[in-house]
Formats: sequence, structure tokens, C-alpha cells
Amino acid sequence: MAVPVIMPKFEMSQEVGVILEWSKQPGEFVKRGQTLFVVETDKVTMDVESPDSGYLHIVNGATDVEIPVTTVVAYLLKEGEAPPEEEPTAEKAPEAAVVVEDSPPEVTPTAEGEIKITPVARRLAEAKGIDLALLSGSGAEGKIIKEDVENYTPQEFSDKVRAVPAARRLAREHDLPLADIRGSGPNQRVQSADVQRVLASQAVQTTSQPPAGTVIPLQGMRKRIAERMQTSYQQAPHVTFNVRADMSIMLQALEKFTQQNGEGRQKRITLTALLVKVTALTLRQHPYLNSALVGENIHLLADINIGVAVALPDGLIVPVIHHSDQLGIPALAVRLNDLAARARSGTLTPSDVANGTFTITNLGPFGIESFTAIINPGQSAILAIGAVQDEIIPVNGEAIIRPIMHLTLSADHRVVDGAVAAQFLHDLKDNLENPLRLLDGAA
Repeated sequence: MAVPVIMPKFEMSQEVGVILEWSKQPGEFVKRGQTLFVVETDKVTMDVESPDSGYLHIVNGATDVEIPVTTVVAYLLKEGEAPPEEEPTAEKAPEAAVVVEDSPPEVTPTAEGEIKITPVARRLAEAKGIDLALLSGSGAEGKIIKEDVENYTPQEFSDKVRAVPAARRLAREHDLPLADIRGSGPNQRVQSADVQRVLASQAVQTTSQPPAGTVIPLQGMRKRIAERMQTSYQQAPHVTFNVRADMSIMLQALEKFTQQNGEGRQKRITLTALLVKVTALTLRQHPYLNSALVGENIHLLADINIGVAVALPDGLIVPVIHHSDQLGIPALAVRLNDLAARARSGTLTPSDVANGTFTITNLGPFGIESFTAIINPGQSAILAIGAVQDEIIPVNGEAIIRPIMHLTLSADHRVVDGAVAAQFLHDLKDNLENPLRLLDGAA
């Protein structure tokens, strides 16, 4: 019997998905667990794995076109089997007819890097005495699955360039031959960072402005961002508040935690990490700023999950640091660095961008002094952070130069009264100017 493959639904609010590319060709035999196609939503890009083995028959698989979730896009057929004459509608399509690999696989450190492999594949490889470093994975993000072990032969991949899906997409976008890129992953698999390194060496600026006269269709991520921001600005009456914070002690704290945490790009503690932590702890005392308006009810949310906006060449994405108030500073920094890196490489999962309760957007690295941000739909407030700049301020009747940061809070006036927002911003300023009383116990 033909097995339907549907456009998956990664999150509750998702209505459509866009197929970026098919990893398999029509008529090609596909094994269970192999990547069928790559889907883009307004938040993430995900590999969709085959729910069964069979010959691929595509029925609704146009790329770069919005397809409603649960729509049948293809069938997996047995040998000699004909596709169904009457294709089921989206409502009739079983939601379980597609497998999306979102659970983390086992990770094995080796001399060449880390290897992602499913537990079943690991046991089979051990039973056959196969070195994991010699295997090339066909699962999501290069993960080794059972079929890779079963079909392994020593010379199988000798003439094929191995690369994770995100690296292939990035190389194709910039017309870079994968064969010319040296891979740093397991068994020389090309990673996104390898492609980015080549782009940097060639001085390719992916975020450069297009030439004058270019017509850019409002589609894909850019279109969905536009729709969400327009809806938020029209439905939520925004009210904004501004304050300046003296960051002298905070910068000293940053240096202290950096020295304590040691070196290493992944462990690097940034000012943004400390801002997230202080904001999260301040939100504990201000539940209306960590709430959501659902219908006619205001939900004061128990979890504090702070999203941090990350700029991409074609838009903006907000990965979420769940339970930000409960994480220690080193753990929070690692989480933040990992999310930012995977956001730029296009390897975030739906869980990475789900259930945010408050958002921070920081344009300080661009030298922006202050700005007003639009609230993320489903939340009640967003904090816009500007650059830390030396300013002359009066202290005990004297003019003193201090590092000052401008903060702008946008709040939904349906949920948050002016005095409530002002008190939150007052307390946040006080905590930023006296951070050690909060952060000493958070390390």
C-alpha cells in the first residue's frame, strides 16, 4: 500500500511550509530514515526523513512555494505499485505519515570530531566491528542511521563529497564546489563552518545590499516576518519606555566571569549573556512582563524563556533560552553561543524557537544608541538594547565619564499598565548597575 508523505507541522502556530529542495529524485528508491526534502518555516529549516522505504512518487512537491501543513506531497510505492488515483486531501492525510528527526542522537567524540549516531546504529556497528569514523550518515544533519551501517562498504564513499545539508545549501547559494572545501567534521564531512570560512577568505559578503534597481519578491522568511510584525503592531497597542543604565560595574562583572570561565569560543561569556540573566531574574518580580494574552485571559507564565533576536542575511530569527532564570552563567553562555551559531548555519530545531515568553534584541554591536522594537507575537513585551558608549553624567556635583547603555522597553498596553512597565524598567536598571548581588549566586 502506498505510504503518503505530508508537509509536516513542527509547531502549533505553523500553517504552511516551503520545500527548499528535494534530497531524492522522483522514481528513486528511498530507505526509511533517509532525508527526503528540506522544509523552511518562518522560524526554522528542517530535514524531513522518509517514514518508510519505497520508490518516491512526488505529487505536490514544488519548491519555494507555500504548502499547507498536512498536505500530501509525495507517496512511497512498492516495486510495481501504482500511485493512488484519488489523492487524499490535507484533512484526510494522516499526520503520522512523516518522520521528523528532532530528538538528539547519541554523540561520540573522536579524534576527528563528534559523530552523531542513533543507538540502534551504534549497537549494529559495534556488533560488526565497524569504526564509527569510517561511516557517513544519511540521516538529518549527517546522523548515522541503521541503514548506513547495514550498507557500509570500505570504498563506498571514496568518490563522494560528504557534507551536512546546511553546508550543501550554503555552498549552492554561493556557487562554491563542495569538492574544493576541506571538511572539518567526522571523516572529513564538510560543515557549515567550513563553507563560511571559504566565503570569508573570498571576501564574500552575504549580508551586503543588493544593487539599485533590484526587485526582491516578498516571500519566504521575509514574507512571514512581515506578516507577523504587521499583525503584532496592529493588534497590540505598543507603549514604549526609555532608560539609561550605568554599565561600569556590569563590565567589571563581565571581565570577572570571563576570567573564571576560561577561554574557548563555545564557552565565551558575552555581555548579552549577562543581560539575559539579569533580565530573567528581574522578570521573576514582574509577572505581567512575562505573560501572554490568550483570548480574553491574561496568562502569567510560570517559565521564563527569553528569546534573543539573531540577524540573518534574509531576515530575523529568535532562538529561545528556556528557563533563563534557572541556568548558571556558564551554562547560559554555552546555550546562547550554540543557538546563535546554529541560527546562522540554519540548523535550529523547532524546540529551539518555541515557547518564548520575553524577547531581547541587541543592536549595540552595530553602534546603534537606541531603537524601538516590535513585540514578538504571543508575548507582552520586548527589550531593545543599544550600544554601551561613554557619556558625561553628573555624580555628586561632578562631571564623570561613564559607560552608558540605552534600554527601550516596548509593552502591550492591553496587558501591561504604564506604572507596571516603568517599575520593571526601574528595577532592571538598578540590577544592571548593581549586578553582583544577583550574579554572584548565579555563576
